[in-house]
Amino acid sequence: MATQAATQAKRIIEEAVIRKDAKVGDKLLDKAFALAFKGLVYAQIWEDPVVDMEGLAIQPDSRVMCIASGSCNALSYLTANPESVTAVDLNHAHVALGRLKIAAIRHLPNYERFHRFFAQGDHKENAEVYRTMIAPHLDLVSRAYWEKRDLRGRRRISYFTRGIYRQGLLGNFIGLAHVFAKAYKIDLGKLLEAQTLEEQRAVFERELVPVFEKRFIRWLTDQPASLFGLGIPPAQFEHLAGDERMAEVLRRRLEKLACDFAIKDNYFTWQAFGRGYDRSADAPLPPYLQRRHWEAMKERVDRLDVTRANMVGWIGAREAASMDRFVLLDAQDWMNNAQLDDLWARITRASRPGARVLFRTAAEPSLLPGRLDDAILAKWRYLEDTSADLTRRDRSSIYGGVHVYELA
Repeated sequence: MATQAATQAKRIIEEAVIRKDAKVGDKLLDKAFALAFKGLVYAQIWEDPVVDMEGLAIQPDSRVMCIASGSCNALSYLTANPESVTAVDLNHAHVALGRLKIAAIRHLPNYERFHRFFAQGDHKENAEVYRTMIAPHLDLVSRAYWEKRDLRGRRRISYFTRGIYRQGLLGNFIGLAHVFAKAYKIDLGKLLEAQTLEEQRAVFERELVPVFEKRFIRWLTDQPASLFGLGIPPAQFEHLAGDERMAEVLRRRLEKLACDFAIKDNYFTWQAFGRGYDRSADAPLPPYLQRRHWEAMKERVDRLDVTRANMVGWIGAREAASMDRFVLLDAQDWMNNAQLDDLWARITRASRPGARVLFRTAAEPSLLPGRLDDAILAKWRYLEDTSADLTRRDRSSIYGGVHVYELA
């Protein structure tokens, strides 16, 4: 049964990623990305949950559906006190990570244990904490994932004793970026020592801007496979690049991350430049990891369900007018027009009055006008000012746009 589910998930991922009308070389790239996407990709999700919650305007009766990824945001949405949150994902590693976090919140005795396990993620004691306090309460599939060995022969649960945020496709990508930086005699950690926005910009312009002028870096970033570690498939690579060299696009996105938000307020900057969260007492953390939300997380965690499913199929299986908040991440960047029509027809059917849909795009504009069937799009109102404001304040800084639609 598990093998059948894995085969089905593999097929769905390939259908989403592999372009049927692409050239042979492009199809091979698509298949390579689909293969890379099978394992752990994001130990931490790279979308800002604070702007998400503002855009969603979550209410006590809100029923939220989101893509799980690292489950950081699915858990953080609980701080807004919704009726329920369902996090769906095809990636078995992401589902196992979400369920691990849920079990930890339910059964760890205090915030300090939880913080050491997930905020720091590298304590030797975490192995014993997992064995005695978490594992007995995990479902068998998730427990099997964490206790099996990876390609290097290490039990996956050991990631939490060696630095969970250095693992996975994104963690390895960031690690490789640090290797390249050292090769050019650049210490990325210097940015984390800056005390003001002015100092942050000075470090960025002195240390990082010249890297994007290097011939090898410009060539490397022009290769679609070079951004697999960011979870960007070849089709999305084209949307992100547009008519520019990819090095220019990445420089601007990195500039926003490095310069537009104070280091003390942005945990995404710490992940990118420090490969983990800040260890100080007032460190910036995702809402679910903050001490002030610990009791609320304990109280509300049973409202969250993390399930392995195809997002489109899951939405289609809901009762009519039964949901009202949807977070699609950047999944639509992978879709053709027919797939967009199918997805939004299902969302529209499942939505209650006043429902909201939030998503991100690699490029700046919303991708729906001119692509989504006009009859479906006419039922939704684009919150243009809200979307522009959220895009500006999204601390993760990777995406070109954050977009919010409301059922008209």
